Amino acid sequence: MTYKQKGVFLPYKPHNGNTNMDLDERLLGFAIKNEWKVPVLRFYGWAPACVSLGRNQDDSCLDKQYCINNGIDIVRRLTGGRALLHDDEITYSFVCPADFLKNGNKVLSSYREITGALICGFNMLGIETGFPDDVKCSTKYEYCMSLSTGADLSYKGKKIVGSAQFRKQGYILQHGSILFNLNEEKIKGIFGEYPKTDKITSLNEINPSLTGFQLCEALKDGFERYFDIEFETIHSQDQSEEFLLRQDIHV
Repeated sequence: MTYKQKGVFLPYKPHNGNTNMDLDERLLGFAIKNEWKVPVLRFYGWAPACVSLGRNQDDSCLDKQYCINNGIDIVRRLTGGRALLHDDEITYSFVCPADFLKNGNKVLSSYREITGALICGFNMLGIETGFPDDVKCSTKYEYCMSLSTGADLSYKGKKIVGSAQFRKQGYILQHGSILFNLNEEKIKGIFGEYPKTDKITSLNEINPSLTGFQLCEALKDGFERYFDIEFETIHSQDQSEEFLLRQDIHV
């Protein structure tokens, strides 16, 4: 009998922005500290809505008073890139040793390798996604989803997943936003500009009947098939997250 390599899966759960980013950082730090050889996949939501800033991004692009008035949190990501509104979406987070990937030492190749698992999952839902043909990255827009890079995922030429990556001590954290709906007025209020709707799409536009549970199950299966692994689901997720948050681990 052939045994597949194991992975760790943390099912979907919403948190506020600070907790979400803290958990991502601590998962990466815990993997480094304990020299984990297995990948970790986590899905999460945002409650309340939150704007995340890139690691070194200035916050002057935001209307902070609008965020306060509308109960929108602001947090800084470990990863780079530009600001992003997290609202009606599911976010994925994937932590692994670089040598788990075939091309883990190359940034763009590793982006595409991890994103390939997302493509596999979307295929199971009958949603054909791929990498954008035009990978020229405009610097005009402050809202991250209005920008296009070679690591993004698109549907019929429109961006649907935006990802970012952070590396340390031979380990990779890649997380990304999968849009269910796009609130154009809220984005205008935060960034002072409407999103480029001719360049962005959402799952609600593609398949309005698709549920978050169906998406998470398909993407989890996609990761398993793409990497030929078998996830062990952490059922005691509350205890696991509480354990991580108690650890004095920062990266």
